[in-house]
Amino acid sequence: MPLFSKKKDDDQNGREHRESTEESEQAPPDEHTRLLPNRVDSSRDSNRVLLTPDDPAVSPYNLWSIRILRYLTLLFTAVTFVWWVLLLVSSFATPPGFHTRGSGFLAFGFTTLTMANMAFLLIFFGVPSKAVRILAFVMAVIFGTSRYDYPSCGSQQTRYEEGWVGIVSVIWALHMSLWTLLTDRMVKWGKEEEEERLTGRAETRRTLTEWTAVMVSTVAFVVMLVAVVLITLTIILRSLDAGFSAPGQMYGVDGDKYRIHVYCHGNKTNAQGEEIPTVLFEGGERPVEEGLWPFANNAIRNGSISRYCFADRPGIAWSDTAPSPLSSGFAVDVLSEALAKAGEQGPWILASAGIGSLYSRVFSSRHGHDVKGLLLIDPLHEDLLGPMASPGRGFLLWLRGIISPLGLDRLPGAIFKGRTSQDRVYGRSSQQGGKFIFAKLQESLVLDSFTKRDVKSSRQIQEKDTPLVVISSGIQVKRSKDWERKQRDLTSLTDNLKEWDIVNGAGHEVWGTLEGREMIEKRLKQLVRGD
Repeated sequence: MPLFSKKKDDDQNGREHRESTEESEQAPPDEHTRLLPNRVDSSRDSNRVLLTPDDPAVSPYNLWSIRILRYLTLLFTAVTFVWWVLLLVSSFATPPGFHTRGSGFLAFGFTTLTMANMAFLLIFFGVPSKAVRILAFVMAVIFGTSRYDYPSCGSQQTRYEEGWVGIVSVIWALHMSLWTLLTDRMVKWGKEEEEERLTGRAETRRTLTEWTAVMVSTVAFVVMLVAVVLITLTIILRSLDAGFSAPGQMYGVDGDKYRIHVYCHGNKTNAQGEEIPTVLFEGGERPVEEGLWPFANNAIRNGSISRYCFADRPGIAWSDTAPSPLSSGFAVDVLSEALAKAGEQGPWILASAGIGSLYSRVFSSRHGHDVKGLLLIDPLHEDLLGPMASPGRGFLLWLRGIISPLGLDRLPGAIFKGRTSQDRVYGRSSQQGGKFIFAKLQESLVLDSFTKRDVKSSRQIQEKDTPLVVISSGIQVKRSKDWERKQRDLTSLTDNLKEWDIVNGAGHEVWGTLEGREMIEKRLKQLVRGD
């Protein structure tokens, strides 16, 4: 009896085991079992259970190769973000080694495009798109032709201005475009592989969510492609402008980190061989070349002055940009260095306009024995710097700077309005250039702090016997009582005020009217002759 019972129990256990095995073989796969079949063996197993295409388990992420690509994409995105932050910070305070002699906005633009490229690649990583691959390939081709060592679209001047920071930025953008192309193609392959393994065939249809992702990613890459094309056209325009040579000479300053443009014209002595003071012009809100340069040439022809010089402040006209921050004291130091290298030691008559009067005043206080006169043309007072140093103005300048590589205003001007290289270097379109915008941003950031301190200090050490002439805009004086009061205050910079003239019909750029030009020329003649 016990033996019979044991045999019966064994038979029953065997049946239960076989039934359990059959049930496990026929049970639908779960999260632990459905991904386990071997890729080769499972393809030959006619009894395996296939998944539906919409099952979450059908994913290219099942492949180690795809997961590694995603991890590498995350790493490259992090590297791009760190580089982007460094370039962002360098607009306000230049880290050691990150100074570019151009604006720096071009490198920032390339890195911003790369950052957007990597962000969209991560967001739509699992949804490959043929349109994205085509657009990424075209972007890579354009990035390749935009490299600064390609003479067809770049120039030696562009490479010099953007330096290693710009070159690294564009090469990184090129490689990340190729990485997007490779990654999207690999994800497409991995998606097909897993669909064939788990569903029996590669899926050709897309869900509404996938179509939406494809549409958004395609639109994003089209926008980036348009931006790349515009930047490339702007680089070509810069290459053309590089052929517009400076009238003077370029002198390396601050340990040859960057160069300052200095131009001098005329005779240092009169007919009797006596040394005559040189008029040193300092531009205002615009480059010297645009308004005061023609005036200076005309003054020489009229015999009012015998010689003049001017130097472009960092970032203006032909001069390179300087590292940030850049106060009036720093700018005067590099101006003094450039003049010394040019062999120009004075004596000087300083003629400056608007905001340039701040720089002339600092220069005068540091070179008192060489300065024989001061002529301030509607000068800006240090107590009225607030609006020009406001955070809102600084933000708008930065915003204009980061979109300046697109050439949204320069390209139409060149194509439809006939703007020339002269217009873009120092003329009516100069304020649209990245260098000029960056220079104004630098100026604005420290105007109410470092620069104001430099100017106030210069007032205390200014030699009081220096001849002084102030010529004010009648329109500005009538418009603002504060402006009139501060103009009057500037007449007391020295104890030797020669004249304070108010040109009634003249605006801030007093030389823009005939009466203003005649008045400036008359007072310069008196200062040069020592009358």
